[in-house]
Amino acid sequence: MSLSLVTGGTRGIGAAIARRLASAGHDLVVAYRTDERAARETVAAVEALGPRCTAVRVDLTAEGGVETLFEEAARIGRLTGVVNNAGTTFLYAGLAETPVDVVRRTIDLNLTAAVLVARAAVRAMGTSYGGDGGVLVNISSGAATLGSPGEYVHYAAAKAGVDALTRGLGIEVAADGVRVVGVAPGLIETDLHARTGDPDRIDRMAPAIPLGRPGAPAEVAEAVAWLMSGAASYVTATTLRVAGGR
Repeated sequence: MSLSLVTGGTRGIGAAIARRLASAGHDLVVAYRTDERAARETVAAVEALGPRCTAVRVDLTAEGGVETLFEEAARIGRLTGVVNNAGTTFLYAGLAETPVDVVRRTIDLNLTAAVLVARAAVRAMGTSYGGDGGVLVNISSGAATLGSPGEYVHYAAAKAGVDALTRGLGIEVAADGVRVVGVAPGLIETDLHARTGDPDRIDRMAPAIPLGRPGAPAEVAEAVAWLMSGAASYVTATTLRVAGGR
């Protein structure tokens, strides 16, 4: 069985990705930061499908957090897949009204931690490091190209950095047995909007989407599962948009 790691893997899109990969036969390590109940529920849902699942509590923005996570994964098995999913936005506001500490926290989690996870993934899976090769999926956002004015341009800028990471690293490690791909979700129905203070955002934004509705976490998970499968073996250094046409 394949062993895959999903950061931010116990809620929302991450939990949907974990369940979908489990249905495809992946043993899993799911990383989370605070919500132990969600972690237990995700582990139970994955194991009900047959594969093994281990939840690791870690703060990816803390010193040594990424290294700790990959050390824990290495104790379980050899990674062949990493989904670089952990990320969030903390506030909807114009940039000038966003506190400096929020800007820093947002970029630290959504870009700096993502780059460090990608680095560790190459060291774990790259053939020149003794790995078996594999797939790294970076979860970006439709915001990376829309810019998200008036909402969170700092988050959009961080996710644009993730897109650049996917492109550059995908080319850099193509000969090392690692495919690097991205998925950029658009407006997705999760509790993120309520947690960041705008519970009506989905209803307000949905009419602007060409398909006329928000996406579901399972629809993002399907894209991730395809990109991690042999069916996408000729796909690397690119990002797939899952955003209903927006």
